[in-house]
Formats: sequence, structure tokens, C-alpha cells
Amino acid sequence: MTLEKVHIHATAEVSPKAKLGAGTSVWNWAQIRDDVEIGKNCVIAKGVSIDSQCRIGNKVKIQNNVSLFTKTVVEDGVFIGPHACLTNDRYPRAINPDETLKGGAASGAGWTIDTTTVKKGAAIGANATIGPGRTIGEWALVGMGSVVTHDVPAHGLVMGNPARLKGFVCKCGQKAEKKSEKGSEVLLKCPKCGEEFTVKASDYSKIKSTR
Repeated sequence: MTLEKVHIHATAEVSPKAKLGAGTSVWNWAQIRDDVEIGKNCVIAKGVSIDSQCRIGNKVKIQNNVSLFTKTVVEDGVFIGPHACLTNDRYPRAINPDETLKGGAASGAGWTIDTTTVKKGAAIGANATIGPGRTIGEWALVGMGSVVTHDVPAHGLVMGNPARLKGFVCKCGQKAEKKSEKGSEVLLKCPKCGEEFTVKASDYSKIKSTR
């Protein structure tokens, strides 16, 4: 385990096979399992569970009691709110058809893992559930309590159960406004900071079908 300039609370359980970057803090009752890689300057809060083979980037904040299951990928600058759950098993069963006990996800015995990915700068609200194999796009925002069953586009704002696309947000988190549309792209502008960015017209059109 890499421990250079890392803070680990006395009650945390960190596998000796895990790798933690400099400046990262792991707080009370957190659990980090085998072959996990965590980047620099991350905050792993109270009661967080990070299963084997997860990959976490730099400057990530994972709040109290979040669960990340095997092979979840979290890129740089991501925020995951308290009690959020990122799943990895599309067809969960405790036993196989012959009634033998399934092996753990890390062993692969009888288990099919769908990797869940959270892209750079995205934020996931408290108590949200992310379905197995879903991708949360760069700088996207998932509302609290949402149940995400489809991929979320870059800058997408989704909420509800099931989560539906309600708009697009700036890097600062503010909901952006449409400025123009040309070809396959829509230009948006943030009313708070003035930042302009483009999204795919095909993604933007999905807002119209939500209620």
C-alpha cells in the first residue's frame, strides 16, 4: 500500500494491496479493498465502502456512506454525495441456477460485472442510485435521490425515478440556457458565470420528451 503523505483514520480498513495518492484522506469506518487505486488529494469520508479493483482519480470527494462496487471507475474532480450507491450487477442473484452460492465479484465465479463510470467533474447527489454499466458524462449533475437507468450525457442534468434529462449545466453547476443551434451542436451559456459550451443536438432534443 502506498502511504506517502496520506491520512488514514485509525478505524478505517484499508487493504495493503490498495494504492493511495499523496494528500488523500480516509476517514473513520471507511473500507478500501484489494487492488483499489485512488489518486491524489481525495477525500474518502466516514463509512465509505470501495470494493475491489475500483479506480478513482485525483481531487475526488466521496461523502459519507457511499458504496462503490467492484471495477467502478471515477475520474478526476468528481463529487459523490452521501449515501449514493454505484452498482455493477445487472442480474443480481445470491445463488446460481443449480443453487450453489455465487462467488464474489472479484473472483468472477458466476458473476458478470458491468463497469459503472463517472467522468471528469461530474457530481452525484445524495441518495442517488446509479445502475450497473451506466456512464455519467463529464460535468454532468445527478439530482439527489435519482435512480439512473440510462447513460447521462456530458453536462447533463438528470433527476427523478427513473432519472430524466431536465437540461444541461455549466462547470460551475448552474443550469445553462440555449443560445443558438447549428448543425449537430447546440451552444449554451451559463447565466451565472457566462461560460459558453456546446452539447450534441441529439442529446439536447431529449429534454423535450421529459416531463
